Amino acid sequence: MERNALLALSPVDGRYAAQLDPLRPLLSEYALIRHRVEVEVEWLIALAAEPGIREVGPFDEASQHRLRAIATRFGEAEALQVKSIEATTQHDVKAVEYFLKAAVEDHPILRQASEFLHFACTSEDINNLAYALMLARTRERVLLPALAGLLEHLATLALAHAERPMLARTHGQPASPTTLGKEVANVAARLQRQIDLLAAQDCLGKLNGAVGNYNAHLAAYPEVDWPRLARGVVETLGLGFNPHTTQIEPHDWIAEYTGTLARIATLLIDFCRDTWGYISLGYWRQATRAGEVGSSTMPHKVNPIDFENAEGNLGVAVALCTHFQQKLPISRWQRDLTDSTVLRNLGPAVGHLLLGVRAIERGLSRIDVDPAALARDLEPAWEVLAEAVQTVMRRHDIPQPYEKLKALTRGQRIDAEGLRQFISSVGLPAAARDALLALTPADYTGNAAAQARAIAAAAQAATARYRSAVPA
Repeated sequence: MERNALLALSPVDGRYAAQLDPLRPLLSEYALIRHRVEVEVEWLIALAAEPGIREVGPFDEASQHRLRAIATRFGEAEALQVKSIEATTQHDVKAVEYFLKAAVEDHPILRQASEFLHFACTSEDINNLAYALMLARTRERVLLPALAGLLEHLATLALAHAERPMLARTHGQPASPTTLGKEVANVAARLQRQIDLLAAQDCLGKLNGAVGNYNAHLAAYPEVDWPRLARGVVETLGLGFNPHTTQIEPHDWIAEYTGTLARIATLLIDFCRDTWGYISLGYWRQATRAGEVGSSTMPHKVNPIDFENAEGNLGVAVALCTHFQQKLPISRWQRDLTDSTVLRNLGPAVGHLLLGVRAIERGLSRIDVDPAALARDLEPAWEVLAEAVQTVMRRHDIPQPYEKLKALTRGQRIDAEGLRQFISSVGLPAAARDALLALTPADYTGNAAAQARAIAAAAQAATARYRSAVPA
């Protein structure tokens, strides 16, 4: 580990830095500056193309290409130039404007139009669009591929173990059996629903000035249809247009976006805890890794560290995303600055979520089912068939079916012979009696296998859909 990583205050830039490299071009301060540049460039190009604003353009194709190249070729060196300007301006967005003016100084057409950089804009016009681009692109390039990969892994497990019977536990006690694949499929179904919501989330932006009324715009060019022009720029960037704002875009959509991330993290915590428990019961075996140490004192230990690591990171993501939901939609009157510092923590929030997803993937890659452990718990648990017996007795109008099974089974185990003697003694019709006598705990799984297969098929289709939609 490099010394600067050892000195990092946040583990996302220290211990876990290498795992989060895909997020750095998208959610770092460098990314924020680069996206600000992109927004400023597109605004100037739109102004130049507007017939009612004769003082700017129109720009020829070469001028547009030159201007856009500043954004597409923007790298760390250019970001450092902006930061150097900011050291004097003490204003981060104004520093971007000055950087762009300097960048077009040698181009006659662009130099003449340079005073229209940041024209009629408040800083939030630039910032809200930059953050919207950052979150939209993070979703498409990192989050959806990562979540689709996990969804596919869960679907594969659900299919592989769709018919593997397992003793269920409600309140931690033996309950009607399920299948291992069905329990994994439940998680896949929940995850797929949240991925669908994330993919459908509108990422909104605005370009309407200091308090959202196009005041300066109309003072300079009252004849221009500014809402139409602003909408065109926002939609050209691939974002949804929010026409009704104060100085700030109200961030409701970011609360929705991060709310979905919080739900994803929460349901994955639920999965981690259940998987941890199944490992503890021996249902899942963990593969060992060469050289790995499970305990500093107990050599035999193979701890479920990936699921524990995931749970911890996902918990941090939930905490941050919950704060975003509670804080970001609130702004005093037309604007206060509390959102600015909060938004800078989007990177750590997504980073912890991604770390959790990656850790679950690692954990799943090293576990395998132990059929003997599953059978060891399930096969002696004949008392779980009490539900089936009393329900069939109800159908055939046998008195007090629940009470009779309660007296036989509640709080105690019963073997196959004891249950079969009871079934034979209660006066059931022969066909119903014989069907119950043939039933075993391993057979009593309802439609769990069919559900597992159906959910897995839907999850696999969703995975393919999201992977094909993600741009290179």
